[in-house]
Amino acid sequence: METVYDLFIIGGGINGVGVARDASGRGLSVYVCEQGDLAGQTSSRTTKLIHGGLRYLEYYDFRLVREALMERERVYAIAPHLVEEVRFVIPHMKGMRPVWMMFCGIKLYDYLDFPFRKWIRKSKVMRLKNSPIGAPLQDKLSIAYVYSDCRTDDARLVITNAIDARERGAEIHPHTRFTGARRQNGEWVATVENAKTGEKQEIRARGIINTAGPWVSRVLKEQLQIKTDKDVRLVQGSHIVVRKRYEGDHAYFFQNPDGRLIFAIPYQDEFTLIGTTDVPYTGDPAAVECTDAEIDYMCECMNTYFKEPVTRDDVVWKFSGVRPLYDDAKANAAAVTRDYVLDLESKPGEPILLSVFGGKITTFRRLAEHVFEKLAPVMPGLKPSWTKGLPLPGGDIPNVDFASFLKRAGDRWPFLSPFTLKRMARSYGTRMAKILGDAKSLDDLGQNFGADLTRAEVDYLVDQEWAQTAEDILWRRSKLGLHVKSVEETTAALTAYLAERGVA
Repeated sequence: METVYDLFIIGGGINGVGVARDASGRGLSVYVCEQGDLAGQTSSRTTKLIHGGLRYLEYYDFRLVREALMERERVYAIAPHLVEEVRFVIPHMKGMRPVWMMFCGIKLYDYLDFPFRKWIRKSKVMRLKNSPIGAPLQDKLSIAYVYSDCRTDDARLVITNAIDARERGAEIHPHTRFTGARRQNGEWVATVENAKTGEKQEIRARGIINTAGPWVSRVLKEQLQIKTDKDVRLVQGSHIVVRKRYEGDHAYFFQNPDGRLIFAIPYQDEFTLIGTTDVPYTGDPAAVECTDAEIDYMCECMNTYFKEPVTRDDVVWKFSGVRPLYDDAKANAAAVTRDYVLDLESKPGEPILLSVFGGKITTFRRLAEHVFEKLAPVMPGLKPSWTKGLPLPGGDIPNVDFASFLKRAGDRWPFLSPFTLKRMARSYGTRMAKILGDAKSLDDLGQNFGADLTRAEVDYLVDQEWAQTAEDILWRRSKLGLHVKSVEETTAALTAYLAERGVA
């Protein structure tokens, strides 16, 4: 008998896999269709923050900020290996936002977080003179505002949600194109195509969830032939990575003369991540690239604050993503809401269609919960929400104490270098044991492809995390592309091994 799924989900970004995780935990049958790799587009090209959005207070987006702060605490608790608190330092620059505005802003941020703050520290004002935090900054900067938010590995957050969804019964199909769907006998009949073989298949489902991100409107208009007055505003956000510019685990949040705010964040131990830009975008979201003008813009901002200049020649990696923001008709791209809108189409006797417009990575769990609140009237008998307290795979760390977990892992596998130990603990949490097992040395884990990436880890990524290419492994499942001695040689070695395994 042909399978009829409860939900057919279009898109393998954070919203798609977040909805799949929630749905499968409620006992629903789910098919997820992603045309490329999981997190292959926007969801791996963010500023990698789990945050309330301090700057959104300027646009009076209090509901979004409060919800995001609540989710920051919850995601920190369910994924302590993937989410880490960071202190953000905003140096005060004369001529920018006035002192009273910045002070009120960080205090309001604290206030909105107060009822449910458990893990994250409060804000403060500090003097930069004679402080290590002020050392890399220009001498004209004397005071700063300090507050806390969190950083994450965005691509790994997607993969971890997908693993949880699969283990609860969802079917996850990367490299599978959605080509169209028709209504038939109260169901959707969707056509999908294997992106590598071209093989086509029909999938039947009672409902479609459209989480196609930048393609959400195109899916509606072209693949589903549905008219809608809702749309997304595509905004390009680019980042650059340079060698570490300063010592310490804190990040900087710099004000630019045009009103934009640019981050400088410690990244991968040896680097600094700088971004982001906000540029209206009209092209193919899959073809977006960081431009020279954006690089110059970010460097200029850094050079307003840092003593040591940042130049184009310092850039070791750059990436750009297209943020699909709900089009609220704001003229300024930076002012466009980061909130999400859910559009439900449901008629008696017809299958359900729900489209997600906008959203941000921080609120993925709440967005999924909201999806099922929206669906409840047309899907009677839904099980209650369950995702608030249960950890994501690898996140079952006692007392949410990552430092103690890291020490125990170091005691169990003392042969790992400090970098590799921390990388694996941050990437996999308690599931690093599935890779390392009873190994007594790095040699026990098989071929070393560079930067202590072993055959055992590659096998895990292929078997458990849908990795199919060297790019999947070096730039999404990990960021070891920044650390290997030769990206070309490691890519060639990985490609050969994947071919040997019949994957590539």
